[in-house]
Order: sequence, then C-alpha cells, then structure tokens
Amino acid sequence: MINGVTMKINVDDYILNTLKEDITSEDVSTNAVMPEDKQGRAELICKQDGVICGLDIFRRTFELLDSTSRFEANFKDGDDVKKGDLLGVIYGDIKAILSGERTALNYLQRMSGIATITKEYMNELEGYSTTLLDTRKTTPNMRPFEKYAVTVGGATNHRYNLSDGVLLKDNHIGAAGSITKAIQMAKAYAPFVRKIEVETETLEQVKEAVDAGADIIMLDNMDDETMMKALEIIDKKAQTECSGNVTKERLKEIAEIGVDFVSCGALTHSAPIMDVSLKNLRPIE
Repeated sequence: MINGVTMKINVDDYILNTLKEDITSEDVSTNAVMPEDKQGRAELICKQDGVICGLDIFRRTFELLDSTSRFEANFKDGDDVKKGDLLGVIYGDIKAILSGERTALNYLQRMSGIATITKEYMNELEGYSTTLLDTRKTTPNMRPFEKYAVTVGGATNHRYNLSDGVLLKDNHIGAAGSITKAIQMAKAYAPFVRKIEVETETLEQVKEAVDAGADIIMLDNMDDETMMKALEIIDKKAQTECSGNVTKERLKEIAEIGVDFVSCGALTHSAPIMDVSLKNLRPIE
C-alpha cells in the first residue's frame, strides 16, 4: 500500500517532470503580463461534490516553483467536499501561481476523482468482508498518486508493480506450460515469504491451482454460478480474488458469493476527474 512516507520520498521527481512537460523553456503568457516578481493569492474552489485528495501534491507543485509559496488548506485528504466550498488559498509569486496552476490542478482533479469513485464503490461493500482492490491499470507516471487516491477513497492497493509480488496470469502459464509448472517454478524462484497468486478462467484450472498449492486464486471473468462452484473446490485452501468486468452494480452480488477480494481496474482507468478551479488571483500590496 502506498503511504504518506512513500509519497514524500517519490513525488518531487514526478512533479518536476510534469512541470518540465508544461514549461519546456518559459511560460510565455505569464512572462508577458508579469515582467517582475509580485506576491499574490488565489482561491481553490470546489465545483462539484466529492472526496478531496491530493492537497499536499497541489501545495508541493507551487513550492517547487517558488520556495516562498504557502497553501492554507481548509480541508484534508479524504474529506467530503461540496460544490462551492473554499478548499484553500495559495499565496506566493504570481508568476509561480500562473505557471503551476494547470499541473497542480491536474493532480488534484485526477486524484480527487479516483478517491470519489472509490468511495462510491466502497459504499456498495458496506457490511461485507470482501476487500476492494485496485489494479496496475494506472496512467503512466501517475501510479503513486493514483494508488494513494484509491486508499484515500477507502479501498486497498493490490501489488504496486511487477517487483511487488507473484501473479501468474494466462500468458505466464502459457510460457511455463501449465498452472502446475508455473507455480512450481515460482516457488523455486521467489523468496518463501512471497505469496503466489494464479489466474484461473475455468473450474479445471481452479482445481489444478489448488492441487499445486497456490496461495491466492484469481477467478477471472467468471459468472456468479461458476464462482460459487470454484469456492467449493477451493474450500478455503487458498484466498480468492474476483477479477474482470467488475462494475459498481455487481459488487454486492460478488461479495455475497464470499470471495476474499475483488479487484477493479475502473477505479483508476475510468474515474472521471473532480471539477476544481483556481480563481480570484490578485496581487497582495
């Protein structure tokens, strides 16, 4: 799971690269209207209901452009916010505020959108023991931010990257020759402290995964009836994860079947942004 410490260690490089993408040599528009340094303030306004996430990233973006900038936040990550709320005020060099605005908002809007949709999905699982997971279906160079936003919305991170755990999917199994061979090879290669998860698509594969000693068995794109039969075969000899075509509307029926985990790529790859705006920029005399 991505936590606050990990974020602080890694975010600067990501933000700087994004700023470089937006400012290759200079901000022509800003330099045209602001030839000299001048202190100013701007208000961060919420334009729709949701869960706010990414306020520290918003703040850090401006700090990297102007070490004297400061952000006075009225909310914290994970708070429910309403349309019209004043989320905070950014103070600093007007040139830095203008140049960093889009990058800071892009992070904040994207992360808040993910936190918002994740909370909506989590509400469907209230009262059930099934854990909601994200996937690696993240935006390139946005994974730390998107994985963090998922946790702010209340769900749990699946493995962070390919170095983080063993997950034998269909093509790994094809390369090895069978589920049994793939699990045997993984056990021989990976440290004993690592769990081995294997993807299955049929009941025959489920039985093979159980017999081969998989720690977690992914039930991929199975209908409800097939999943129930799969759980009977597994009989708690391994943990179970439902994956594939998971929608918010289907979450309750999946949870009622009794799987341990349900993973959903839509949390990151299909979350709409939350509308947030930086307004009322003015000089401080």
